[in-house]
Amino acid sequence: MSVDAMVNDTTHLLEVWVAGWAGCRGYETRREGRFPAVLRADTTREWEYFAHDPAEAEFGELAAKTAEVPARILTILTNDVPRYTALAAKNGLNVTSASQTMMIVDMETQDAEDPWLPDDDLRWVPSTADGVHHAVVYAGEEVAASGRVFVADHTAVFDKIVTEPGFQRRGLGSFIMRALAAQAFEHDVESGLLLASLDGQKLYSHLGWSTVCHVLMLSASDEGADLSVG
Repeated sequence: MSVDAMVNDTTHLLEVWVAGWAGCRGYETRREGRFPAVLRADTTREWEYFAHDPAEAEFGELAAKTAEVPARILTILTNDVPRYTALAAKNGLNVTSASQTMMIVDMETQDAEDPWLPDDDLRWVPSTADGVHHAVVYAGEEVAASGRVFVADHTAVFDKIVTEPGFQRRGLGSFIMRALAAQAFEHDVESGLLLASLDGQKLYSHLGWSTVCHVLMLSASDEGADLSVG
């Protein structure tokens, strides 16, 4: 499926992203009706539900499941943030994050070769475990930047792209993305997907990624959680 076709089917994109994100993290998945759900065993130890532009009745059902436990999260992909913000309030949920976006790239536009580090005092270590490709940059024994990628349905799903505070503004975020892309090309990949924070959106746009839609996270709790790094 072409990237343009995928963007026109955000429900399918969400399914692919959930599969890849769960693969990256070793999460258990299930269905809540027609919607995907993931058990965040390493953080909240509770279920997170996902939907793209659900109907009001469907939203109400998902909101009721979410509100049963404060640690549960309902994540909505949409370009109509005001509508789902209002529905959240109507159903007793709080908006815990509204700044992230889903982004996509045609992998044919990405470099398949291993990148070069910008500084001689840095080294990078690629590895693979349980189908997850990892890239870690070290300064001595200290981790400077890291990330991982998992391929699902010919789509490279990138996750936890992190540059540590003491090593920012040195091009390491771009390096990690390029290193992971090179590893993803070990598979038959057509597109890339990720969820991006505000800072990440600038980096990924520079690397040729495009925004698909907004990501709205809702919970009965008032504590937020950033999927792009958490």
